[in-house]
Amino acid sequence: MYLVTVRYGLSRTAANFKYPYNDIKTCDKCLVKTDSGTEAGVITSTLQEIKPNEDVSNLGTLLRKMTLEDFKEVDKTNKEKIPQLMEYAKKQIETLGLDMKISLIDYLFGGEKIIFYFASKGKVDFRELVKVLGQEYKTRIEMKQIGARDEARLLADIGHCGYELCCRTFIKEMGTVTMKMAKNQKASLDPLKISGLCGRLMCCLRYEDAIYTELRKNLPRKGTIIKTTQGTGEVVDLEVLAQKAIVELEEGETRIKIGPSEVLSIIREPTLKVEQDEGKQDDKQ
Repeated sequence: MYLVTVRYGLSRTAANFKYPYNDIKTCDKCLVKTDSGTEAGVITSTLQEIKPNEDVSNLGTLLRKMTLEDFKEVDKTNKEKIPQLMEYAKKQIETLGLDMKISLIDYLFGGEKIIFYFASKGKVDFRELVKVLGQEYKTRIEMKQIGARDEARLLADIGHCGYELCCRTFIKEMGTVTMKMAKNQKASLDPLKISGLCGRLMCCLRYEDAIYTELRKNLPRKGTIIKTTQGTGEVVDLEVLAQKAIVELEEGETRIKIGPSEVLSIIREPTLKVEQDEGKQDDKQ
């Protein structure tokens, strides 16, 4: 028995699955059995042999590599079935007078289940809609309300950086992103520049924050008076990734860039008031 990681389904969830054979490899398309049903996915890891005493009861099962017929079925679903489903669902929503918008439809392999992702400003009583859809398509119907982040993850593809969205590639859980993280990275506080396609603060600000926080520990804080190899001065700015502190020397009002090894001693730490004033200035940017 082997263990393999697969990214599957419309939401591109990544999880480990058990598989009894060794005839698959990374990037192979496959079918997996999940809690929702049978879903198509792609293998993202090499096979790892499972130890005899290892508990794998909580893992899903990788069923097989996708065949030519499987690919044809998926293609037909995407080009024919889902557009028809979308049109029918929209008509029923309008008929029932529901305040909701279908964003995306996940038609599980073989029609075992259909998941409708929808956006709405508030709670929606969609019980009658589920009943109508179930009677029409003779399968299990599930409705999932999603927010702005989830909608972008399901619908969007390329971010401001030119790469595929982080939430569609490797981020498994959507964590909280704060303005403090943007300030810590000295990012522009212009909402248009630090917001993702979902309209919220970019996810990369969160997972990169730990690196910036760790690198900042090597540098003196802004407002610190230090003695350097080139003279004494005040730290007026930082280039965290470059590991440089910009120091304004007392003599000649010259500004220099120095690394951590060029700091000979710290003469005076910045006062609390200075740090508070710095924070207020950041808020105004």
